[in-house]
Amino acid sequence: MTFQQLQIGDYFRIPGMSDHCVYRKASSSHCSLNALLQPIRAETKVTPLNHAEITNYFALKQEFLQSFRQ
Repeated sequence: MTFQQLQIGDYFRIPGMSDHCVYRKASSSHCSLNALLQPIRAETKVTPLNHAEITNYFALKQEFLQSFRQ
């Protein structure tokens, strides 16, 4: 699948990048990584995340952030 085929708001990974890098489609030409906008080409190959992967991503992120409160 390509970036262009995603819907705005979809979460995805880029094959070959770290599994910890989860992106979100912000517009037809940008994605976000940790709330920072990044330009991206429409033809970039991506792997969309399913519901379980998104849920797991947010659970791990919340766990990481809570570790700073202790």
